[in-house]
Amino acid sequence: MKVSALSLFRGIITLLFIVILSCGIGLGIYLSMPLNAQKIIFIPKGSSKSIIAYLRNNGYDVGKLDVYILHFLGKIQSGWIEIPNEYIESKIDVTPQDSTNIESIEPFNIIISRGHFLHALISAKAAMKSVTLIPGETSYFFLREVANAFNIDIDSLQKEYDKLSPLSDGIILANTYNLPLHADAHFIISYLIDTSMAKHEALSREYLGDFDKEKWFKILSKAAIIQKEAANVSEMPIVASVIENRIAKNMPLQMDGSLNYGKFSHTKITPDRIKNDTSEFNTYKHAGVPKTPSCAVSTDAIKAAIFPATTNYLYFMRNKSTGLHDFSETITQHEKLVKAARDIQRNAQKATKDSKTIESKKPDSKQDSKKEDSKETPKDSKKNTESKK
Repeated sequence: MKVSALSLFRGIITLLFIVILSCGIGLGIYLSMPLNAQKIIFIPKGSSKSIIAYLRNNGYDVGKLDVYILHFLGKIQSGWIEIPNEYIESKIDVTPQDSTNIESIEPFNIIISRGHFLHALISAKAAMKSVTLIPGETSYFFLREVANAFNIDIDSLQKEYDKLSPLSDGIILANTYNLPLHADAHFIISYLIDTSMAKHEALSREYLGDFDKEKWFKILSKAAIIQKEAANVSEMPIVASVIENRIAKNMPLQMDGSLNYGKFSHTKITPDRIKNDTSEFNTYKHAGVPKTPSCAVSTDAIKAAIFPATTNYLYFMRNKSTGLHDFSETITQHEKLVKAARDIQRNAQKATKDSKTIESKKPDSKQDSKKEDSKETPKDSKKNTESKK
């Protein structure tokens, strides 16, 4: 039986329609399938293929078909994205993982359709806010700054920090961090610690050839003292040499900066404080470097701790004229510098006092005017003066 050309054409069109309809229905079902995700996601720069591979390596149920769909939808954004609330089908209760492992994966906390997820990758840019951890600052003050910046309860932020940080201070590197505005306490602390730990490992491998956490944390403790004591970057290796030289001679470090730990970061160090502080950071009472860093450090301080200058210096003191430090090899040299500084200060105080005395002895123009108006004779003036004695 012969089939007409028209019937054949109609058959092909019908078949194509069925195939297209089936594909459309299948694609619709595929895009409506639920997918576990994070509300805030970091997307690296790269092609759709490399980004999908990155997401898959981080636990996302995505694959090759998603690459083709994204090619059709548009270009994926890099950086932080935040899934819009209207895309979220439900939330997941999660127990945060241990973020001290730099390879840990942030837990999924929402369920979203695949279609909405892929669309968010090209459209849902997160609002960002930056926060700066200054070299030498402590976690006590930095966490309060973060809490204020992101409107987060300080207790919840401190709780996450205590739970996730391997050290009470010094683990978060001094830097400026850009974070999603609506990030929660766990996300912020996880990101700060994971990012810093990745940098710690990179620096350790660059400077030492490997990464031993315990060894590195000791370096951070030394770097914290250097950070607090040095007046500038160029002084850091010299201060580091003083630490090494004093340890080699079994001398206590006796460095005030280490006492500016925690909530005492901005507190002036006094003899009374040195006498009564019993913490490990009191290097007048305890030998060697404290086991824990006292503050956040810069990469310059870390480098100085690893590569100290070669000197014979054992002492240093701040020169108030220059703002820098004067270093000395012997106690005799040091005491001469101290005496000279005290003499300069004493002379300056005396000069100030003399200046005030001279100023107070200057005649008052109003009194002079009154005297002129009274037209006293020298004799009358003498009598008046004698009567005031």
